[in-house]
Amino acid sequence: MRAPITLVALVALAALSACAKRIEPPGTPGTCYHVQPTQQGLKYNPLPTAQPDLEHCAAALEAMRIRFLNMGGNQTNIAGAYQGNFLFLVPAGIYTSTSWEGNRFLALVRSGDGRLVLPGAMPMAPGG
Repeated sequence: MRAPITLVALVALAALSACAKRIEPPGTPGTCYHVQPTQQGLKYNPLPTAQPDLEHCAAALEAMRIRFLNMGGNQTNIAGAYQGNFLFLVPAGIYTSTSWEGNRFLALVRSGDGRLVLPGAMPMAPGG
């Protein structure tokens, strides 16, 4: 008798989580944002130049991150947004998601010399 109650509870929990409001980024064409989490929510700071696509926005955010690190900053993980997608810059690469809470998908990886490239774009090492 306990199993059906647990199953009902799991189904109810799944239904409630599906109804939860997700935070979605702005969809302004060509505008790349640095996203800063605050206690009041997310603050969207537009970068000064328009970007033609998600990859260029990611590169602009990466350049900004490196400039801040060179000035003595310590933030290695930053977030951004571009045309309805969040960008999450982490040491392994750049992930993207259509919501702040949603699943994140790999968009760009770091090559051996630290550059950002499309997954699978770099040749594999022999035997690897």
